[in-house]
Amino acid sequence: MRTLIASAVLALAAGTAGAAHYQHFKTAIYIPVNVTKSLADTALFEHQFARAMNQVPFDKVYIETYRDNHFATDEEIEKVKNAFVAKGIEVGGGVTMAAGGFNGQFMTFDYEKPQDRATAKKAIEQAARHFDTIILDDFFFYTSKSDADIAAKGKRSWTQYRLDTMRKVSQDLVLKPAKAVNPKVKVTIKYPNWYEHFHGLGFDLEKQPEMFDGIYTGTETRDPVITDQLLQQYESYSVIRYYNSLRRDGQNGGGWIDTYSTRYLDRFAEQLWDTAFAKPPEITLFNWHPMAEDKPAVEGERPWADQDTSFNWKKISADWRAANPNVAAPPGWGLAAHAALKQADEALGHLGKPVGLASYRPPHASGEDFLHNYLGNVGIPVEMSARFPTEANTVLLTQAAATDKDIISKVRKQLEAGKNVFVTSGFVRATQDRGFNDLLEVRATGEQVALNDYFNGYGAGNGESLRDDPKVAPRDVIFPELHYFTNDAWPIIRGVSGARGFPILVMNRYSKGILYVVNIPSNIGDLYSMPVGVVNSIKQYLLADMPLRIEAPAGVSLFTYDNGAYIIQSFNDVPAKVRVLKKGAQPSEVTIAPHSFKLFKS
Repeated sequence: MRTLIASAVLALAAGTAGAAHYQHFKTAIYIPVNVTKSLADTALFEHQFARAMNQVPFDKVYIETYRDNHFATDEEIEKVKNAFVAKGIEVGGGVTMAAGGFNGQFMTFDYEKPQDRATAKKAIEQAARHFDTIILDDFFFYTSKSDADIAAKGKRSWTQYRLDTMRKVSQDLVLKPAKAVNPKVKVTIKYPNWYEHFHGLGFDLEKQPEMFDGIYTGTETRDPVITDQLLQQYESYSVIRYYNSLRRDGQNGGGWIDTYSTRYLDRFAEQLWDTAFAKPPEITLFNWHPMAEDKPAVEGERPWADQDTSFNWKKISADWRAANPNVAAPPGWGLAAHAALKQADEALGHLGKPVGLASYRPPHASGEDFLHNYLGNVGIPVEMSARFPTEANTVLLTQAAATDKDIISKVRKQLEAGKNVFVTSGFVRATQDRGFNDLLEVRATGEQVALNDYFNGYGAGNGESLRDDPKVAPRDVIFPELHYFTNDAWPIIRGVSGARGFPILVMNRYSKGILYVVNIPSNIGDLYSMPVGVVNSIKQYLLADMPLRIEAPAGVSLFTYDNGAYIIQSFNDVPAKVRVLKKGAQPSEVTIAPHSFKLFKS
């Protein structure tokens, strides 16, 4: 096995406009409307262009024309557009459909308000006059509950009212007006990262992706501890892979990262790496200001700074200063972006098509929110799809899959075809009165239990302890209680509380296939608190079809590809010891430095 370690020894020479800066993706920078207006000043444009290109060579810009009730003038738009074109930079337009302001919620347009409808139409028409491609930033949703909205909603749920309204708005206020002004224009809708809740705000993953000319992906997971969403790091990869399944043609324009809400600079790099590992055709940096300003990147507290990590900021900065002795400005966010993108670009040359455990998540689904990303953070490579993966030999179904009214029939067909289906405790709870009990009489009782010991065992006899330390009992983790019939279903991994046992992983044979139930902690985040041995035992069954799996602490992800290459990445603050188990090979061990990745190719 050959190991290619992500190197921080980078060629950080200044970029050249018009050149192909990265081999495997384009790089774009988004320019908000207030910056568009300022860049109409020629002297400022020249200074900031030189700074940005010196830090992070880029191929394209999206020039925003409207946001938050602020328009750029036609003259400003044309001047800035022509300035970039003269530099050999590809240009596209950008529009943020928002009214502006913040009252505890983002202030989207009120689409029952004539003035807001007129503003939305004016914004897209103006952009279409200047650009043949336009991207909608991710505020094209609906939060308003004005008296007019309440009256228009009627007896519909807010979810249904907003979906219905935004489908009409997409056509009547965006697509038709844009194409009336410019028949060649292509309009892309960018979807953000909070997909579990989209439908409640009118984001429509079922119909909109085919209505628009393209989609784009927000991969900005930011910090998983201090932010309100607590998005897990793996989502920067998984959300692109999921959105790839939304359109029949598989088109997904790219991934979009910003510099916000990171406690340390490595977190910015991780978002860029993980976006690139999903193999998008383009990566957009939001926004122009941090890429072009004469200010340093915010390094943050990095206790691992003196270790040999993938993102060695000291060396990156020193190399850049040595190559740019006459530049007074400090190493900035753009340099950090280029360092991470260069590393990812080098890795992509060795990677095939991303593959992982097939998992079905229909549009407009909720339940066990973002579970797939927590699984990714414990080393389970997941390939989410908005279409049921009938071709897969093993399928994972979370509670979100229960949104499909035909899901039990689909599960039965998989089992009758001799395939394996894993369902979660949330899926059982959502379907046990909709036909699941006809497959397996396991029920979620509605009670919960705190488990503090775990055993592995298949068949009759004693079980094997799964404690990390045989002398130390694990901390309590609360699980939903599942009731099953002994000898009908078999708990191959079980938890213990007091003198009672409770199933963690249950298996049952149905027709020619095998049906498994995975009990998920009531707090999904407690997947990180379970003994490593429990998670490793679950992987043994869940990933049995895959050519390899890893045994590692929480916070270590595995990215797998169809050519046999794979990446192991650690989001932890300390080195992580990882055991690699490949079919047909002896187990091996590798240590991943803090906030680093390693690429392996057979």
